[in-house]
Amino acid sequence: MQNRTYGYVSPNSAAVTQLRGQYVTGFSVGILYLDDCWYPTVPGNVANLSTYPFPVMPKKVPNCTTMKLLNGDADLLETVVNTAKELEKEGARAITSACGFFGRFQKEVAAAVEIPVYLSSLMQVPWILAGLKPDKKVGILTAYEKGMTPELLESCGIHDSSSIRIQDLSLLTEFSCIIEDRGTFDHAALEQEAVTAAKSLVGSHEDIAVILLECSDLPPYAHAIQQATSRPVYDFITLIHWMHYATTQKPYYGFM
Repeated sequence: MQNRTYGYVSPNSAAVTQLRGQYVTGFSVGILYLDDCWYPTVPGNVANLSTYPFPVMPKKVPNCTTMKLLNGDADLLETVVNTAKELEKEGARAITSACGFFGRFQKEVAAAVEIPVYLSSLMQVPWILAGLKPDKKVGILTAYEKGMTPELLESCGIHDSSSIRIQDLSLLTEFSCIIEDRGTFDHAALEQEAVTAAKSLVGSHEDIAVILLECSDLPPYAHAIQQATSRPVYDFITLIHWMHYATTQKPYYGFM
């Protein structure tokens, strides 16, 4: 850990060091993503690099296909862990992913590397709940409710499933294009599906105080969802910003 550098190089910098095995620099957050996906990753998507005002480093997890991951295939564990180790060696200072269901491997990956790991947007739930009235809940829009198992929730720090309300998107006309890797979808129609699902969720559960988007494909619609529901919206992008700024602290300058 002591060989990993944090900070900024300035004209006054003297000796600078770098980890062996790292060549690309200037990024902090490494992002694990799926293999063999086929659909558009529009701006706002975790896998669209124009989403960020700072550099990130994506890395593909070999043979980690959509349905294997959504169903929590235990055979993926070794590959996920090894890919995370590679990201660490290449200079990542924190690791996340491009699918909330990577959270199934959260504990194992965190134990395997020396840097912070937050593989799922679901990991924000305990922190969110700490800021809400005791009777309030977190509404979750998910890509695949069947995969939201007790094991996944526990791995992400959600120990009481009564604290969340879940809305499934997997069977919707446009969103299912993502699950089924059809290579295309109607962007405007998908936004409307997400908004309608969010409105249905809060309409059915008056105790929902905030909304969390489990899926890394949903952040492009976070603004529209917030406008339609008048709720705070958390997603992978709020998580990644938090991770980035914690690992790229800047010196403060000014008058006092």
